[in-house]
Parts: sequence; C-alpha cells; structure tokens
Amino acid sequence: MTDESQQHQCTTRRCVLLGAGVLGAAGVLTACSTAAVPYDANDAGQAPGTAPSMASMASQPSSSASAMNGGSMNQASGKMMGTLLGSASEVPLGGGMAFTAAKVVVTQPTKGVYKAFSAICTHVGCICNEVADGTINCPCHGAKFKITDGSAVAGPTTVPLPAKTVSVTNGKIYLT
Repeated sequence: MTDESQQHQCTTRRCVLLGAGVLGAAGVLTACSTAAVPYDANDAGQAPGTAPSMASMASQPSSSASAMNGGSMNQASGKMMGTLLGSASEVPLGGGMAFTAAKVVVTQPTKGVYKAFSAICTHVGCICNEVADGTINCPCHGAKFKITDGSAVAGPTTVPLPAKTVSVTNGKIYLT
C-alpha cells in the first residue's frame, strides 16, 4: 500500500467512526426526555386510569359536553356539579384519598372539611398516590405535602401542591 492509499483508508475509517459516534450520540440524545413518566405507565407514557390522548378522543363520538368532561348534572337545578370523584365517606378524617384517574387528592383535615390538591408532584410530575400520617406522599422520590394546605414538608421539592376546588353534595365529592 502506498502512503496515499493508507492515508485515504485511515481517513475513511475516521469518517466512519466519527459518523457512528455522532449518530450514536444523536440517538441517545433523542431517546432521552425530561418529561416525568409514572412508574406504572403504559407504552404511550400514560398512567393507568388517565384520560386518553386527544388523538384517540377525536376518533370517538361524544354524546354531550358534560359526558366528555366527566361532569354530572344536578337533576333539581339543572346545573353542572363537576366531575364525580367518589363518596365523602371514603375520605378518612385526618387523612385523605388519592383519585389518580382525576389526578386529585382529597383530604379531610377536620371533620366535614374537605380540601383538594393536584396529585401531580411538583418535583418531576409523578402522581402522588398515598395519604398517610397527615401527608400526601409521592412514590417517586419521597416528597411529602401537608393535608391541610398542600405545602411541601419533605423530599426534593419545596413547591406546594396546587389547590383544587371540590364540593360535597348528597355525600358525594365533585371536582369543580
């Protein structure tokens, strides 16, 4: 082999290796995401019980706006009450309950007083799925929030859970 052919071969190998390295790095970078995905998510990145994507909703016929939003009508007044979450009796006094499908946590810090907070952790967006010992708990990194006001008390976040509005009508809790 001449020096010129060796140089060409060496340059070609460098180009191939350099190209493979660039493509490999690009593949790694495009595969990474900063979006939070719950541990129990499906292949589409959705947690069990979450709403379907807009694309899948577009292909399904809807009978009314209230049905599409999960709302419920008060038969007596004809007014929208909100999304039915469950029975108020399910929410323990001094504790709470996570309604993961609606991404809401409802607490009862004192008898008959119901508070609601987003169940989406303010650290990286995991779903807080447990209420115990006076705190709303995130399973991903150990964040804990007070049941009284949603403020952060432990874990990597200092940002409180956003408050939500709920009402109790005939023993049922509605997200409004």
